[in-house]
Amino acid sequence: MRMRHALAAVAAAVSVAAVTARPAQAAEYTSALKVKGVQYDAPGTDSNRCSGGNTKNEYLTIKNYSRTAKVNLKGYVVKDAAGNKYTFTANHTLEPGDYVKLRGGKGTNSDAGNVVYRQNCNFIWNNDKDTIYLLKPGGAKADVHSYTKRANDADGNGYINYHG
Repeated sequence: MRMRHALAAVAAAVSVAAVTARPAQAAEYTSALKVKGVQYDAPGTDSNRCSGGNTKNEYLTIKNYSRTAKVNLKGYVVKDAAGNKYTFTANHTLEPGDYVKLRGGKGTNSDAGNVVYRQNCNFIWNNDKDTIYLLKPGGAKADVHSYTKRANDADGNGYINYHG
């Protein structure tokens, strides 16, 4: 009889723990913004010349995964493991489910075109591996992703889709 009560108590405790447990990632990231993917190896031969170079083909896609909240990117920071960084200095609002491509090179930012340029012709992402940090305006982590180029990346584009 005691064994049955003890087993019932253990089963109840496990059920409560299963209901209240949260995945480690959910506790770690408290932002609707997530890295959706990265084009870390721009097609072609790398050239960081502002005129005729291919840094504009290196980009990071950030998505607002919220179903209801708009998120203004102003003050958010994107950086790599070496500390290279880009700060969103202007208002750029992502509607629920919307995304933005943060491109290298120089160009005209466009809310309608979902694009922001770093206004810098240097590459930021390593072609072999790197870690991407998306930080909130106060410095807290919104999302972090590491990547390593795979041998089966035959086209050399290196695009990875992290989230749905």
